[in-house]
Amino acid sequence: MEFKHHEVEEKWKAYWIQHGTNKVDNDYSKPKYYILDMFPYPSGSGLHVGHPLGYIASDILARYWKMKGYNVLHPMGFDAFGLPAEQYAIQTGMHPRVSTELNIDRYRKQLNNIGINYDWSREVITSDPNYYKWTQWIFIQLFKSYYCTKDQKAKPIEQLISHFEKWGSESLNAFTNEPVQFTANDWKNKSNKEKDDVLMNFRLVYRKKGFVNWCEALGTVLANDEIKDGVSERGGHPVEKKPMMQWAMRITAYAERLLADLDHLQWSDSLKAMQRNWIGKSVGAQVHFQVEHLNDSIEVFTTRPDTIFGVSFLVLAPEHELVKRITFTEQHDEVEQYLVSVTKKTDLERLAETKIVNGVFSGSYCIHPFSGKRIPIWIAEYVLIDYGSGAIMAVPSHDLRDQAFALKFGLPLLPVVDQSEFPNASPEEKMGIIINSDFLNQMNVAEAIDAAILQIEAKKIGNRKLQYRMRDANFSRQRYWGEPFPVYFDSESVCHTIDESELPLTLPEIETIKPGTNGKSPIADCDEWVNYSPNKMRETDTMPGYAGSSWYFLRYMDPHNQQAFASKEALNYWQDVDFYIGGTEHAVGHLMYSRFWHKFLYDSGYVPTNEPFKKLVNQGMIQGVIESICLIKDSHPPHFISSDMCSEFEMDQLAFIPVHVDFVSNYGSPDSHLSVEGIHKFCSWLSDYKDAIFQNTSFQGNQNVLPSDFKLSTKSEVGKMSKRYHNVVNPDDVVDMYGADVFRMYEMFLGPLEDSKPWDTKGITGVSGFIKKYFSLVETVMQNNHSNSSDPNKEELMVLHTCIKKVSADIEQVSFNTSVSAFMICVNELRRLNCSNKQILKTLNDLLAPFAPFITEEVNAMLGEQSSVHHSSYPIANEAYLIRDTTMYPVSVNGKKRYEWTVSKSISDDELKQQVLVLEEIKKWIEGHEIKKLIFVPGRAINIVI
Repeated sequence: MEFKHHEVEEKWKAYWIQHGTNKVDNDYSKPKYYILDMFPYPSGSGLHVGHPLGYIASDILARYWKMKGYNVLHPMGFDAFGLPAEQYAIQTGMHPRVSTELNIDRYRKQLNNIGINYDWSREVITSDPNYYKWTQWIFIQLFKSYYCTKDQKAKPIEQLISHFEKWGSESLNAFTNEPVQFTANDWKNKSNKEKDDVLMNFRLVYRKKGFVNWCEALGTVLANDEIKDGVSERGGHPVEKKPMMQWAMRITAYAERLLADLDHLQWSDSLKAMQRNWIGKSVGAQVHFQVEHLNDSIEVFTTRPDTIFGVSFLVLAPEHELVKRITFTEQHDEVEQYLVSVTKKTDLERLAETKIVNGVFSGSYCIHPFSGKRIPIWIAEYVLIDYGSGAIMAVPSHDLRDQAFALKFGLPLLPVVDQSEFPNASPEEKMGIIINSDFLNQMNVAEAIDAAILQIEAKKIGNRKLQYRMRDANFSRQRYWGEPFPVYFDSESVCHTIDESELPLTLPEIETIKPGTNGKSPIADCDEWVNYSPNKMRETDTMPGYAGSSWYFLRYMDPHNQQAFASKEALNYWQDVDFYIGGTEHAVGHLMYSRFWHKFLYDSGYVPTNEPFKKLVNQGMIQGVIESICLIKDSHPPHFISSDMCSEFEMDQLAFIPVHVDFVSNYGSPDSHLSVEGIHKFCSWLSDYKDAIFQNTSFQGNQNVLPSDFKLSTKSEVGKMSKRYHNVVNPDDVVDMYGADVFRMYEMFLGPLEDSKPWDTKGITGVSGFIKKYFSLVETVMQNNHSNSSDPNKEELMVLHTCIKKVSADIEQVSFNTSVSAFMICVNELRRLNCSNKQILKTLNDLLAPFAPFITEEVNAMLGEQSSVHHSSYPIANEAYLIRDTTMYPVSVNGKKRYEWTVSKSISDDELKQQVLVLEEIKKWIEGHEIKKLIFVPGRAINIVI
């Protein structure tokens, strides 16, 4: 009988829905286990075979813990707001709500095809007003809070206002990026707008004017990770730095807690390191350099105050507020031209350009606070306005980037650290003896750092300071498809939150969505919605995509609650996520923001835990083959050359264009190439190249005159599977061909979950063969009803329980690839033993169920079971069955092994010594010889010396 996976899968998908097999209740009598996948953005392209890797792994865990008796929460939802849906709406005229719903429906079907045990009744969709009502509610709580530095927690803003009314800013224990000073009387006399501006310096969400990545073509601000090579990742449009009024989250208030609490999480060391580096804690000094001829000083932060006598110039970020005031007339045009060029680069690009340093002299000088020397002030892009104070003191002898800048512009290098005793040390390392530094001379670096800070404080030119690299997060997007801010501005431009009873504040209906004008979102044109009441004007920006994803894991606990984002009972039961799985691309942004929101909710008494995710695993990437053809840049008509001709050109003269792998013959091999047929397909696919020239080492011509045997060699490499690289493999196709169980087990069999590995269907036949062998074993049992009820023999029990022990340990260690191997070994051994025992099969079927949910449901029913296999108890290994009754002895004659003898453990040593000499396999080696000695090592070996 053939296993017909199509029929079986449809049958059991329908059964699970009808019987609510995957439904999860808040059954508080059971121990809980919460397993969470990072929910996807529902793009129009659907899932490719790389996406389900983590989903299958979490599904195995969820089914395992459920069979172990736990109440398992394993939900799924969709991160549905965002720019891609809005751009699709602009291009097609389809409303983003409609396209998002269509995409979500496709994702659900794909996930169900794979047999993931999600309880869809708990689904969360961030663009659903019933969900984003609570995103807006959390925003309001953040707006109404500040961070108390004394108690190290968030507190109501009313307490801060009360402090201002009584004492002004005196003895203020409140976190702010811009310290203020005023008396209680000053506060009383401030206008409503002035008070609002002061409070914005303390609120945990606030409005500020800052420099952002503005994309004119998309009409919105972009995050750094939405930009690649200086253009928007979506559409390849130019991006520039632009000052704009933005909402921001004061995540920096939580920097120390975000850093310290990493120690208590079951996360990988590499992931923790990424977060620590992002937070970037450093201790140093804040120092003020007086600007010559101006009543202004430049504040810098340095972790190396010991090198202050090595300062040969100061550098300001191009966006620094002093740039225009200190730029001399003679430098004006040059500075302006430079500032324009810098706006076209992202912060990441500016930091990445370690070998190319650019800048311009302002024409002004500042005064060294100790030596009194004049120091030139330069403007350079390698200094960022959002890091520190937006200004640095440059010490080129002991900082490599400063050194590159100084060498390019002929600025002096002043050595102040003697590292002669450390010949292998980098100039930047904190080791050596201080020289050429007045009162710091002859001190080692550590002593000099402390001594310098003491003198800086004594001269009142600065102070010791703790600094974090992490900046407050921009929280505004100038687009339509996002959560509206639940605020309004009155006639004095004072910001107020709307009443909570008015939530959710839904988006206005817009027929045609297009980018707004003057840096505004499309909502700005909805006059009736914006000016909804006399003297009240709504915010027209929307929240970024990460707003809804910063707390979604909490809503799964109680998704239909209309009175709160989740009930106290549900929150106290589910607590936090026991196991979180997702890609490394969210290692900083999403995880950091989620931790911040969760800590705030904990401070405010809304959640019972300080951290949202106990254990986190990053699954690796399933890679695809990327096939590219080589284009000579600026060639007209476009000129493509065979990849083996690339060495004839400089690399900056060439560009590699990814082509659809279906056009390529032998793709992924050294002989990957486009034939004439493939070239025709390529030119039809990308009409910009319909007149292109194609050339290999022996021929050149356009697509219409190429000989029939023409081959254009392509560049073949393993990389990301992506629609961008035209190498996506649809899981639906694989499931249709091999079945969902084969697809699931093959994804796990590819290698360790955390590793990246290439997709190659050549290996899938082995897993497909295993499923066929397993079903063949089932047939054997079903055809031998006379032995079904008999007790299994010892060998069968040993094979089974060896597998149980191995798979159970592997699941808890998330080592699923070795589990699949264990199943293969087990089935092969049981077939070798001609096993036809129903008890053995039932236990093996339960063991296999988390990995292969469809075939195991079918087998379970064939064995006469009435309930779902996934409601069975998970097998437990019995150590008694793992103890062998026999021992295998290698038997040697004169040290050379002649036989492997399996003997019962019940035989005495004397009997064993007698029996070995009369074994037929040994007699032929010792007959006619005198036995000089018999060496016997109990349980290990026997050697007969003749």
